[in-house]
Amino acid sequence: MADQSNQNKLTTQEAQVAISQLQDELTDYGIAYYEKDAPIVEDHVYDEKYAQLVALEASFPQFVTPDSPTQNVGGAQTKSGLDKVQHPVPMLSLGDVFSLAELQEWEDRTVKALGSQPSYNLELKIDGLAVSLKYENGQLVQASTRGNGVIGEDVTANVLTIEDVPKQLTEPLTIEVRGEIYMPKASFVSLNEDRENQGQEPFANPRNAAAGSLRQLDAQETKKRKLSAFIYYTAEADVLGVTKQSEVLERFAELGLPTNKDNRVISKMAEIEPYLAEFTKRRDDLPYGIDGVVVKVDEIDSEIDLGNTVKVPRWSIAYKFPPEEEETVIREIEWTVGRTGAVTPTAVMDPVLLAGTTVQRASLHNPDYLIAKGVRLGDTVTLHKAGDIIPEIGQVIIGKRPSDSQPYPIPTTCPSCGADLVHVEGEVALRCINPACPAQLQEGLTHFASRNAMNIDGMGPQIVNQLLDNGLIADVASIYSLTEDQLLKLNNFKEKSAQNLIQAIQASKENSAERLLFGLGIRLVGAKAAKTIVAEFKDLTKLATTDREKIFAIDGIGQAIADSVVKYFDEPQSQALLAELANAGVNLTYLSATGPIDENSFFYGKKIVLTGKLEKSSRSEIAAWLEAHGSKVTGSVSKKTDLVIAGTDAGSKLEKAQDLGVTVWDEQEFLTAQANETN
Repeated sequence: MADQSNQNKLTTQEAQVAISQLQDELTDYGIAYYEKDAPIVEDHVYDEKYAQLVALEASFPQFVTPDSPTQNVGGAQTKSGLDKVQHPVPMLSLGDVFSLAELQEWEDRTVKALGSQPSYNLELKIDGLAVSLKYENGQLVQASTRGNGVIGEDVTANVLTIEDVPKQLTEPLTIEVRGEIYMPKASFVSLNEDRENQGQEPFANPRNAAAGSLRQLDAQETKKRKLSAFIYYTAEADVLGVTKQSEVLERFAELGLPTNKDNRVISKMAEIEPYLAEFTKRRDDLPYGIDGVVVKVDEIDSEIDLGNTVKVPRWSIAYKFPPEEEETVIREIEWTVGRTGAVTPTAVMDPVLLAGTTVQRASLHNPDYLIAKGVRLGDTVTLHKAGDIIPEIGQVIIGKRPSDSQPYPIPTTCPSCGADLVHVEGEVALRCINPACPAQLQEGLTHFASRNAMNIDGMGPQIVNQLLDNGLIADVASIYSLTEDQLLKLNNFKEKSAQNLIQAIQASKENSAERLLFGLGIRLVGAKAAKTIVAEFKDLTKLATTDREKIFAIDGIGQAIADSVVKYFDEPQSQALLAELANAGVNLTYLSATGPIDENSFFYGKKIVLTGKLEKSSRSEIAAWLEAHGSKVTGSVSKKTDLVIAGTDAGSKLEKAQDLGVTVWDEQEFLTAQANETN
């Protein structure tokens, strides 16, 4: 990565200055990445500068300092409030290479040091946070982060909330294992959407989201983030009775530890190219993020012979995928108003092909983010996908900026209603606080009718806009006053479609009240929190008159959610709206509590996972039915899973279920069992 010829031309004084500057830059980058979980440059920028520093320090070793980033593993110790843990065996980081030529150079050194050709175990490089797990007699007793390699942070309580990580091994072994805690792509997208709705800074990528989630002081908050794990290393292979790294992974799986099944053993480095080609192609389709491939000498005796440097193992190397990045030009910045009033900027750009899809828009998240990026209209920018998922602007190419360019002005009024925008204390988002804002009303009505809320089939954004434009609805209660005759006067409505929508509206009156609470769009109250709260109070009328302490006392409900609920129902218009809904015949009670669950049901007490595409029912519908019959529907497969219901295109969850011997049904088998329960 570094230009060796230029380095050779540097004077000693110039080299000292360059090394000092790189050390300072990389230290700042490392603090942002490791300690604040908020990177200020893309990974490849860090990697390039780090490689430059390594090469310079090799040429001028007299300027290597103990606090140089090349001499430390991971981040410094932070004042996070978590207890510190000393690692008996240091948790090292991996050296990086960025080309096949560099990889071949690493192999040449390895073969020379061993005096023979080793075999290699290839593993995907998971984009997550390194973790150590200690088991005593098969029981998980401690989990800790890597920290600076010698001292990490105790995250045991948080790791215990991760379903993939077994609390008890299948054998009573005492062993320390290491791996990666990561955030699945779907969880990352959902988390950032929630954060932006709440006016919080979104995470830059799944790795930082995982790190921020694992280091929460509240384990229940970690649980909500839906983290996963892959375990891939132990310094105690003798405890497992194996002699190869590939066998370590096999034994981990037998013990119930989550492992990535895509490893592959090769006999020489030339055989790596098909593996790299396969996962370069599959990378975007994986449910988790990867940023390269890890090559490990497979024979453990050879690993011991090769040993480590102060920072990295000599028996392993990480091949980093080159960044997929394109240049494009920003033509416009659009500001949209969400249902909570958050006003979000989006860059509209010349379309480019990126990671297999055409991209023309990228969120700029909030005004502070836009200002920090220095984005202006007409700027040429680099574009990549954060975590291989979300289009994200990397940096402005200043050299291509138009000569007449001007700083972009941040709006002071709402683009929908014209009301003054405000910065709410403690938030990064601009917010419109006008309760009559048309954009908020449109978003709120669409949310109210959505599948996870009141589930009014056929009432999507376009229909909501028509109803608003024609003055047929003004709030969620007025939905229940709609008539078939009114709908027939709208575009694209025929008798059948009008009847269907009216029927869907009427059917929504019978929903259990947690759907209504979620549908009201109260800030911070998601579908799960709504169900937890309503299950406790049983009736929204009672909830609307309670105090925050009683809500906060509910297990899993934090102070912020409790405050938000109380603040919402303290408003006279909220009380009036609830009364209107009740008068319209909308159910305000928790229906799941109206009768006992049949403990004789086949599904009672079973842990069930849904995966793949289901043809005849949605996952949410099946999950609701299963929960009503006493099942616990979870998101990940473990040895404690009783049943997996798999649709088409089921992936890793199905494979894991088969590996663990968990019972698997297709959709028809479930429907048959469901019919038997009903009959």
